[in-house]
Amino acid sequence: MGERILIIEDDEELGAELVRQLQRASYHATWIRDGDEALEASLDEVDLVLLDLVLPGTYGLDVLKSYRARSVVPIILLTARSHTADKVRGLSLGADDYITKPFWPEELLARVRARLRRPSLGRDGGGVVRAGALEVDLDARAVKVGGATVELTRVELELLEALARRAGRAVARSVLVEHTLDSARGGGERTLDVHVSRIRKKLGPEGQRVATVWGIGYRLEVDR
Repeated sequence: MGERILIIEDDEELGAELVRQLQRASYHATWIRDGDEALEASLDEVDLVLLDLVLPGTYGLDVLKSYRARSVVPIILLTARSHTADKVRGLSLGADDYITKPFWPEELLARVRARLRRPSLGRDGGGVVRAGALEVDLDARAVKVGGATVELTRVELELLEALARRAGRAVARSVLVEHTLDSARGGGERTLDVHVSRIRKKLGPEGQRVATVWGIGYRLEVDR
């Protein structure tokens, strides 16, 4: 193992316990106790972030937005809140998972291991993402199903690439619209849905992997 995990948690007892559990599992843990310090933290050498939502200083969701704007590092939210709206909001802003307090150490470690096993496209954003018979080559900008090339329009390709870059994770509709559609030509969420529908048809049976995440957006299913 040896992956580097950044913990952002203001509760002294919980933070210390998280450090102990992660180090015992052979991870390298760094602990930050407030949101203002978290905003200044470098993510260049971080493999995963555990982020509490309620922090002194900068609020956890604002830290999440800042991190997601500059990194694809996996982020798991730690929250004592049971309201679905909080979790949906966090996921829509780019969080990869959440765990509700209180939790057993075994549950946390299982979530961490599962997230770190998910394919990461690295910090250079290249590589080939494979999902069943589907292959998305981010360097060559090519898509294949069962070895056969699939012809996609520019927008369709950019949409699929955006999902592939975060394979297995939900990508908010607003993010997809902002980064792949032309707002000057009336590109919006309805237009996004049309493009997704066309992508699914062109991918044939593998089109089911472009899954709808209700209330958030879309996700490319890696394992099925």
